[in-house]
Amino acid sequence: MTKKPTGKAYYMISAVAQKYNIHPQTLRLYEREGLLKPSRTDGNTRLYSEEDLEQLETILSLTRDLGVNLAGVEIILNMRRKIEAMQHEVNEFMEYVKKEMTRGIDDWEQRLSTALVKSTPTDLVRAHPTPSTAEALKVKTQK
Repeated sequence: MTKKPTGKAYYMISAVAQKYNIHPQTLRLYEREGLLKPSRTDGNTRLYSEEDLEQLETILSLTRDLGVNLAGVEIILNMRRKIEAMQHEVNEFMEYVKKEMTRGIDDWEQRLSTALVKSTPTDLVRAHPTPSTAEALKVKTQK
């Protein structure tokens, strides 16, 4: 295990291969296929982060336990990334809606507090005009 200046732990290829009981060539294959992207030292040594190990565990679970081939693993991982991105977008949208609704309620409460007549809009609209209002409308239209 090596530590970079960021303070995160990184593992060399031999330690990862031993930990997961796989050949280092398998890790290199996963990197060539684009399934893993370990960082590199200045000397070009592969360093695997905790996130890389989580990705490797997913790959091994799909291949060993479920019998998925590498092409299938790539499709599943891409779909998983897209789903996570969409979930992030949905969460952002929900936060926006909540903020806008809260702002709308605050605006409404402020309007009510400064209104000359403390009433809701539905109180101000009559379903049926009173007889005097109806007569006044008739008189105006007859003139």
